[in-house]
Amino acid sequence: MLLPLLAVVAGLALLVWSADKFVDGASATATHAGMPPLLIGMLIIGFGTSAPEMVVSALAASQGNPGLALGNAYGSNITNIALIIGLVAVISPITVHSQVVRKELPILLGVTALAGYQLLNGQLSRLDAWVLLGAFFLLMGWSIYEGMTGRNDALGTELDQELKSHPMPLKQAIFWLVLGLVLLIVSSRVLVWGAVDIAQSLGVSDMIIGLTVVAVGTSLPELASALAAVRKNEHDLALGNVIGSGLFNTLAVVGIAAGIAPLSVDPAMLSRDWVVMAALTFALFVMCIGFRGRQGCVNRVEGSILLLVYLGYTGYLVSTIIGR
Repeated sequence: MLLPLLAVVAGLALLVWSADKFVDGASATATHAGMPPLLIGMLIIGFGTSAPEMVVSALAASQGNPGLALGNAYGSNITNIALIIGLVAVISPITVHSQVVRKELPILLGVTALAGYQLLNGQLSRLDAWVLLGAFFLLMGWSIYEGMTGRNDALGTELDQELKSHPMPLKQAIFWLVLGLVLLIVSSRVLVWGAVDIAQSLGVSDMIIGLTVVAVGTSLPELASALAAVRKNEHDLALGNVIGSGLFNTLAVVGIAAGIAPLSVDPAMLSRDWVVMAALTFALFVMCIGFRGRQGCVNRVEGSILLLVYLGYTGYLVSTIIGR
């Protein structure tokens, strides 16, 4: 048990570090290529912060661990909204200025509903995977259009300031891009092996490990970037990273995993985990869109409620492990 535990800790640490370097290298390379800041934020950073979930879930699916693959993807969405947005809002209330963020929220809500529909029959087939990946590529097309035309959006302005504050030579950017990607794959292999071994030792499903330890670990890049953004009062950047990651997780991460190997779905994934994910997504939509003249925002009270939901949900999952 000690060796798998060390593998999980070391794998998570290397995963977070390599994801950070991968995002930095990819963003700097895109900047040198003349890509607009908003497009970098919607594509490069959205993909980069979800790279840990993508690689971990793909490896888990290829090794016959569907629970870990799905638990990691949906658990990361729950962690992103309840823990990360909740924590950031408690530190500094989040006010939404970006029109792109407002447009992405209903898309995330629709994508979450699609995910629930696909789970109804207890499996995710390759046809389901193609539907998810097709929706993902449509989203990418829209993102490219928005990134090329929405130059005055608040999200693009914040990211432009962020990129200019951390310039990187092209050779160094390419080096970190390649090294980060290689280490992402290596650390994910170590993490998946350790997580599956721990689940087997404890006699619990790998889905529970995916929803808790692995989901939190692969969400650390989003947490780090959100906390860094809120310290600089870049609220739209913090929120945009979480929403973009949610879209990538639900469409690309699950789509790639199911495309590699059809996934059998534990009934609890729909009745418990998807319900929590959908409720949190709807709550975030209501908070951030703004109704009846209310400015879209997540205040400290709402942030505290999100944190309490996360603690209650995670506490319940942990109790299922302890109770065995």
